[in-house]
Amino acid sequence: MAAASADIGLVGLAVMGENLVLNMESKGFTVAVFNRTTSVTQKFVEGRGKGKKFIGCTTVEELVKNLKKPRKIMIMVRAGDPVDAVIHQISPLLEKGDILIDGGNSHYPDTTRRVKELSTKGILFVGSGVSGGEEGALHGPSLMPGGAKEAWPAIKPIFQGIAAKVDDGTPCCDWVGEEGAGHFVKMVHNGIEYGDMQLIAEAYHILKSVVGLNNEEMAAVFKEWNKGDLDSFLIEITADILTKKDDDHPDQYLVDNIVDSAGQKGTGKWTAQIALDQGIPTTLIAEAVFARCLSAIRDERIEASKVFSQASSKFQGDKKAFIDNIRDALFAAKLVSYTQGYMLMAAAAKEFHWTLNYGGIALMWRGGCIIRSKFLGKIKEAFDHNPNLPNLLLDPYFKGKIEACVPGWRQVASTAILQGVPTPAISTALAFFDGYKSARLPANLIQAQRDYFGAHTYERVDKPQGQAFHTNWTGRGGTTAAGTYKV
Repeated sequence: MAAASADIGLVGLAVMGENLVLNMESKGFTVAVFNRTTSVTQKFVEGRGKGKKFIGCTTVEELVKNLKKPRKIMIMVRAGDPVDAVIHQISPLLEKGDILIDGGNSHYPDTTRRVKELSTKGILFVGSGVSGGEEGALHGPSLMPGGAKEAWPAIKPIFQGIAAKVDDGTPCCDWVGEEGAGHFVKMVHNGIEYGDMQLIAEAYHILKSVVGLNNEEMAAVFKEWNKGDLDSFLIEITADILTKKDDDHPDQYLVDNIVDSAGQKGTGKWTAQIALDQGIPTTLIAEAVFARCLSAIRDERIEASKVFSQASSKFQGDKKAFIDNIRDALFAAKLVSYTQGYMLMAAAAKEFHWTLNYGGIALMWRGGCIIRSKFLGKIKEAFDHNPNLPNLLLDPYFKGKIEACVPGWRQVASTAILQGVPTPAISTALAFFDGYKSARLPANLIQAQRDYFGAHTYERVDKPQGQAFHTNWTGRGGTTAAGTYKV
């Protein structure tokens, strides 16, 4: 039998898997490929992979036999049970020190479970976030690997070889952390992506419905914004999208003929759910998820629009100055979105005893991924300056930036409310900022209410922290207080 010659194997030749292996091969690696449907493998090897260093395999046994040791196999199938099915099929064929890599959008607890289960067999499991879509997979994605760290030296040359590179050549890929940390960071990335997209959509809505710009004018605004602090992939593609004509109706713009009901695959929802579990106020990401949910009840919204009166006042004022205000609101709210994402990662690191490199994560997101932007370089600088930075808003650069944006941000939020244009993400970001910088919030009243109706106790500002008090508010209650706990 011929000696094994493949540097890595891949299971799952859908869009992302196919483009990733083409990327790997273009960087000099020989790749063994397998797909459950044999015809898919054959079509790839005889099509896009023809004449290249691919080994088409019809069985997982053939795949394993073609791999150099330690064997490295990347799984690119739908998250959930399909990943476990592939692991169950392949793991009995592997030896101690071999490596399985899940590159799908798996939920991080599943990755943690798989790392632990496979470690008992001596198999090293890696859960890696992969971001960048089809183009990124082919030309250079952002990769966020975590799990069994012993696997990193073996997969590092391949992962950093295929990853996107920033201007100085640094790859947008490094080891993230233990257990499910890689998929957790990818989940937060996707949550921030939800926020970014919602914020841009709200800016578009205001420019269109309040300022009254047409598609060409809006595209020009986004192109201009892309030259400054908002320089990013999502701003760039928004300008392109706005001016794309509809092939079926050449005199119309395609975006205007797309149904206003947004889909989602769950990672944004997971981010909001774990934030609730951790008690971290990722309000903007949650609102971005809920905004998609609201968009989905389109028929009901259409009927409601016929029942309720609509705001009829017209925008009065300097359009150019207001467009600058929208830019400021978008930037400031974007900063809040990243701030909340980093707060969640810090809470998870503490809860699960992970060691996360926050500046390194920003660098991983600088290129290849959907949220890639100029802005991320400043986040890396902030953590380079202070690795223990408790909150991005407290970094001197971002503190100055957000304070400069506040007047325009308030103007945009208030104008949108008066005009009846929903801005859930922009508005909740402003509410978070105002709450975060408030030395005192009205939660004292909430604590009094809880003690009044449920004897839940409260703390006093003039007593040591942690000391509980209960008041017989009506004179009819007893002195017994409820036990205290946190959910």
